[in-house]
Amino acid sequence: MDTVMSRRFLQSEFWARFKSAHGWKPLFFTVTEGDSVAPLDGYGAETDGKETLTVLVRSFSLKLKRFSLAYIPMAPETGAISLQELPSYFQRLQKLASALKAFLPRDTLFVRFDPPIDFANLDDRKLAQKIPAQHGLTKICKSNVDIQPPDTVLLALDKDEEALLAAMKSKWRYNIRLAAKKGVAVSRHYATDSDFEEMFGHFYDLFQQTSERDGVSFHGRDYYLDLLWRGAPARTEGEKQPLITLYLAKHENDYLAGIITLFCEREAVYLYGASGNVKRNFMPAYLLQWTAIQDARKYGCPVYDFYGMPPTDDENHPMHGLYLFKTGFGGAIVHRLGSFDVALKPLTYKLYILAERLRAWFFKKARKKFRRR
Repeated sequence: MDTVMSRRFLQSEFWARFKSAHGWKPLFFTVTEGDSVAPLDGYGAETDGKETLTVLVRSFSLKLKRFSLAYIPMAPETGAISLQELPSYFQRLQKLASALKAFLPRDTLFVRFDPPIDFANLDDRKLAQKIPAQHGLTKICKSNVDIQPPDTVLLALDKDEEALLAAMKSKWRYNIRLAAKKGVAVSRHYATDSDFEEMFGHFYDLFQQTSERDGVSFHGRDYYLDLLWRGAPARTEGEKQPLITLYLAKHENDYLAGIITLFCEREAVYLYGASGNVKRNFMPAYLLQWTAIQDARKYGCPVYDFYGMPPTDDENHPMHGLYLFKTGFGGAIVHRLGSFDVALKPLTYKLYILAERLRAWFFKKARKKFRRR
């Protein structure tokens, strides 16, 4: 198995290359004994089997002031870990941030980690998030903004299709069959297909409808095109890379919904989804997900990550429907630790966090209110 691609996709060379084309500079390191770090010379450098880290750096300029931030998604890896062992893990994050400082831009405000630590219940996560303060680890704190979705559903793919269907809620099995009975057809599309531009155009139209209906923001068109191009099958001969697939659900002449997935040896991930405003009662989203789940199982992915939902079954949550949809497929609900920051420039970091809070409020609250007017 390829050592890079056996890691989570966010730590892969593929993802680093992709993000480097969209405003981020990837840096690569090996982690040595005592949590010291040594820089690696670019993509594909020899690691001698040592633990590695991909660090993404982004720089900004505000008139005469320039600053940078460093982000480490889903790393450093750890096996099963108890609450009692977490203080040592947080200490390790502090040490890694200090060791990385010498290799980061001088104006780097902080290092943000998304630790790959999962909890089966919310109470354990809440306890875990308080550990740094309780143990006097003042250099690390919970970020106000989570970069990766902290709550998700993981569907193990170690069963046959009949068993997967049987584990779903009965209404989900019914909706999958209803979509097929209504004549909804799901198609797969790759960036190397001759008709890809046309198919992607239909998907992006659905994206725009979703944005207008739900008041959510997406990346620009080129972001998704680039991702799909990089993940097209056999695009680069001999190169190990994930498979990125665009799925579209269509009925007669209407494109109803679409999703983009990533498959690699470590995981399958439902990255992005969009839906239109017509024939929603035909249940296209259910058939889309079931098709992707079947394909992920055939590809050899051990798990399908639905990648993001509300933390609880709260009917008052604006995304409650998403919670119901993703939990109905029979997977395990997982609560991840969320983002944590180690400030390298504490005073400037506080100003940045204030600006980040205002930005999050604008996109999550104010912008939606303005759209309704």
